Amino acid sequence: MEHVATPVQLPKHQVDAVPTRCLQGIMDVVHKGSTIELRGFGRFRLRHRPARTGRNLRTGDMLQMRAKTVPAFTVGKAFQALVQTRTAPSRHADDVEAR
Repeated sequence: MEHVATPVQLPKHQVDAVPTRCLQGIMDVVHKGSTIELRGFGRFRLRHRPARTGRNLRTGDMLQMRAKTVPAFTVGKAFQALVQTRTAPSRHADDVEAR
């Protein structure tokens, strides 16, 4: 948060309160079943997954998985365009650096 707090000359705890409250507001709206769109950034909504048959990878046994609702995010056009203008590092290079 320092990169935001310094230019606006506010303490970090005050700057941190704004995005924290915004994110809490997004979670509250999505929890109620509504969709929230931040133009250019993306859209938050609930996605319903139906019940299905799955497999325990360790034992190979088949099992029934219940239907559930999960939060979903769809990236906005402006955000996607910004990301696409940068070259992505290879995953292998990241793995080598981490070791």
